[in-house]
Amino acid sequence: MHELAVTQSLLQIALHHAKENGATRIKELNLVIGQLSSIVDDSIQFYWDMTAKGTIAEGAILNFRRIPATLRCNDCAHEFPMDQRDFICPACGSKRVGVAGGEEFFLESIDVDLASEKQET
Repeated sequence: MHELAVTQSLLQIALHHAKENGATRIKELNLVIGQLSSIVDDSIQFYWDMTAKGTIAEGAILNFRRIPATLRCNDCAHEFPMDQRDFICPACGSKRVGVAGGEEFFLESIDVDLASEKQET
């Protein structure tokens, strides 16, 4: 259910930036989601369709790009892909590792129609 609040925030961010830049319509949003985040693409899309209705973002396409999880060794600083079977640093053999990436969730970019573009055509 947290996807509803996340989607509402996403919509507010998109609408704010679109308005700041004189957009007449939001066409696409490019989202980056880490493998370890609890964000579910289908849920975001479902709530987007519902919350964007009646706004300049209605009908906008959501593009999801997944970022794989990576780990960092606390002893040698080597970064490596997270392997579900093994959390041991392949460079030095240390078991002292932490998450380096894969928890992201952010709006990377927005594609909009601008008022000036509409007048030119």
